[in-house]
Amino acid sequence: MTMTSMHSKQSSGSEMEPQIKKRRPRAKESFEEPPLFEEICTYITYGVLAVVGYVSDFLRFVGVKEGPRLKNDNFKMNRDYDMFYFRNIFRRAQDCFERPVASTPGPYIDIWDRVSHDNNWTFELKSSSTRCLNLGSYNYLGFAQSSGPCAEASQEATHQYGAGSCSARKDLGTLSIHKELEHLVAEFVGKPAAMVFGMGFATNSTNIPALMGKGSLIISDQLNHTSLILGCRLSGSLIRTFKHNDMEGLEKVLRTAIIQGRPRTRKPWTKIMIVAEGVYSMEGSLANLPKIVELKKKYKAYLYLDEAHSIGAMGETGRGVAEYWGVDPADIDIMMGTFTKSFGASGGYIAATHEIVSHIRAYSHATTYATGMPGPVAQQIISSMSIIMGKDGTDDGQKRILQLAENSRYFRTKLHEMGFIVYGNEDSPVVPVLTYNTTKTINFSRKMLERKIATVCVGYPATPLSEGRIRICLSAAHTREMLDYALKEISEVGDMFMMKCSKRKKMKTQT
Repeated sequence: MTMTSMHSKQSSGSEMEPQIKKRRPRAKESFEEPPLFEEICTYITYGVLAVVGYVSDFLRFVGVKEGPRLKNDNFKMNRDYDMFYFRNIFRRAQDCFERPVASTPGPYIDIWDRVSHDNNWTFELKSSSTRCLNLGSYNYLGFAQSSGPCAEASQEATHQYGAGSCSARKDLGTLSIHKELEHLVAEFVGKPAAMVFGMGFATNSTNIPALMGKGSLIISDQLNHTSLILGCRLSGSLIRTFKHNDMEGLEKVLRTAIIQGRPRTRKPWTKIMIVAEGVYSMEGSLANLPKIVELKKKYKAYLYLDEAHSIGAMGETGRGVAEYWGVDPADIDIMMGTFTKSFGASGGYIAATHEIVSHIRAYSHATTYATGMPGPVAQQIISSMSIIMGKDGTDDGQKRILQLAENSRYFRTKLHEMGFIVYGNEDSPVVPVLTYNTTKTINFSRKMLERKIATVCVGYPATPLSEGRIRICLSAAHTREMLDYALKEISEVGDMFMMKCSKRKKMKTQT
């Protein structure tokens, strides 16, 4: 089968009831440029850090300073820039990363205290932990709970299926609960069929190669997730990119590809597939899905949509950006999503036509070499998805969706009013607060932890070198009191590091 057949063709944790207006599609997105002074300071900081890094490498070379001695042949692989960055910049912030968690990722989270005796090369866990307000987990709808209907149902599934399937899906790893989940996913997203996988990252990296190959072309958004990039590279297809959400650029790439054909031979492409995300995890922006679908139809291409951060979190009933934009799921050839965010579980899915799903079952490496999803995890997804769909007989799922929308808009509005530069769509639960300077990013995270707020600091290579940021993920489990407390502390720390550099606030004040 080839892709030519594609076109044959629990409480939310909040004490208040969400009272908001209906979500408006085509909501505004923010991508403000930093002030020139901020850019200059950022590059000067990296220059200073680079000089200090080279001095540190020399001291390690002569054995004066702790760390890997680069004159050893075992460390020849560590001489490129990425490893230089890790040794001398990223490592200085190791206390901000991989913080061990000792609780469920709910609105509050317990972070193990740890200490380093060798300048952040290694850490030792203490016997104590710190209770923090959780602004970093993907628990968008608050289903990551240790009690309630989802947890109880998963506990029962553990007794029935055990903790793991212990086999690949093609062998003896397909459980009866997998079939139940796949039917429910297909119904939820509005596609004829679906297949589930045990890992979200592998859903992209192992299934794109099963759909594309030599002689085909993949057109990818420049800001697509690493799992998509890896899947595209493993497919053996030629890859061309377009600037993030630049629809004119996308059309130009499509037109040129069709006119010129394959390199050297000029033969027509066997397949052309556009790859995009629903909500971009580092920008908080939404794909311009209506225009992408329009171009896809115009040039007879295929569309692969990654809804990892949008399924459950966007749309009136949580059915993702397709519902948010009012796009018919039938116009999206392949819908991919994960269960690691809104559903409080793990794994991912591919939803498409019966023919495409059957092809994936036969040719995907994930079905042949990867262990099937554990039964308790599948039950967690079934329970949370059923609540979202209202199959439990309550409106709890709808309340959670509305609460998330309320929290997202409220939090973003307040940050903008304070003068922070915040990226993304006003309805997105992913809220990137730009710090630019790596030292600000690191110290912001440390100061927030001191104030018992857990945040995620993001820098190179996940973002461009000069666009460090704090990524905040909001949840329906956050109450207004929690958000107000977080905003107060963020404002104080922002003043401390001079992060309120938005020109929009100044312009508004002058007006």
